[in-house]
Amino acid sequence: MKEKVILAYSGGLDTTAIIPWLKENFDYEVICVCIDCGQEEELDGLEERAISCGASKLYILDVNDELCDEYIVPCVQAHAVYENKYLLGTSMARPLIAKKLVEVARKEGATAICHGATGKGNDQIRFELGIKALAPDLKIIAAWRNDKWTMDSRESEIEYCQAHGIHLPFSADSSYSRDRNIWHISHEGLELEDPANEPNYGHLLVLGCTPEEAPDEAEYVTMTFEKGVPKSVNGVEMKVSDIIRTLNKLGAKHGIGIVDIVENRVVGMKSRGVYETPGGTILMEAHQQLEELILDRDTYAEKIDMGNKMAQIVYEGKWFTPLREAVQAFVEKTQEYVTGEVKFKLYKGNIIKAGTTSPYSLYNESLASFTTGDLYDHHDAEGFINLFGLSSKVRAMKMQEVEKNNN
Repeated sequence: MKEKVILAYSGGLDTTAIIPWLKENFDYEVICVCIDCGQEEELDGLEERAISCGASKLYILDVNDELCDEYIVPCVQAHAVYENKYLLGTSMARPLIAKKLVEVARKEGATAICHGATGKGNDQIRFELGIKALAPDLKIIAAWRNDKWTMDSRESEIEYCQAHGIHLPFSADSSYSRDRNIWHISHEGLELEDPANEPNYGHLLVLGCTPEEAPDEAEYVTMTFEKGVPKSVNGVEMKVSDIIRTLNKLGAKHGIGIVDIVENRVVGMKSRGVYETPGGTILMEAHQQLEELILDRDTYAEKIDMGNKMAQIVYEGKWFTPLREAVQAFVEKTQEYVTGEVKFKLYKGNIIKAGTTSPYSLYNESLASFTTGDLYDHHDAEGFINLFGLSSKVRAMKMQEVEKNNN
């Protein structure tokens, strides 16, 4: 019997060409695994395509709820945003994909896992770190880094497929390189390769519209959270995946969540991309809007640092590590009282606060108002300022003394 290899299969040109390439160069039985993270119509016709290209079978695994509950929610709670802009849409899904590839490999008794990520990107790192952490005994084949891989363009991949009797509905026309899931869609390539170029949003956008094209009327939205987990939108309770789908529609309608970023990849180079994250942007903002009422000053400050650390961990593909578990444990503790209702309005790319309430709010109207309340005496500030500024005053006195002596 032939050894089995599990191929991370998207149905695109790269992974389609990899099927005959694996059979020809390694004599493997190829088992394709497509992880449904919310690609929607991109999954149409995949089984027929995979089998016709030489795969023995295709698994399509729906992981949308697992992705939302176990990967997206922890990142929302941490407010994990890479380089202050990127909401980690691709990054969050990769460790789960690696986990499912390993599960199928164990089920099928496979000896290797193959992926089609390029040697320049972050995904090769995310896939392989995940596989190594969960199944260090499995061989990893990175097609684009393999010496036997000689294809370097869409044209050459199409020619390779045709030479092997595979005729597919792919053209050699240039198009954006995209990654889509329930959280976002990313766009790279074409005019985006030059940061001097403005994105061609009319050609580029898939999920929504630009703020200029959004409705002229604002739309109010109300959300509730329990312990940092979103529970309802506009009074309707839903599971997290459906909340994200609902927010995606609302955000797309109002031009929310379009980000043009030049980011620093793990491999050292800069890359330019445009991300559409309509629902995710709303969810992140709504959660933070509630959280700022509830967390004390010191915890809030520490959590900012932990959120940045979480973003770096996820971006670098280090999900299955003790560090991620420890950071997530800290974040989960901070969410114990993040419960309440958030109201905001969406208007031409903006999320505008319209009122936040929580039974655990630390906002005290008596303290915050300009009138003197029972809990605060304005005279108390004098002693506090004297102590708080003592080191600055002592240093200034010393500098005055030194300057006087030098003269």
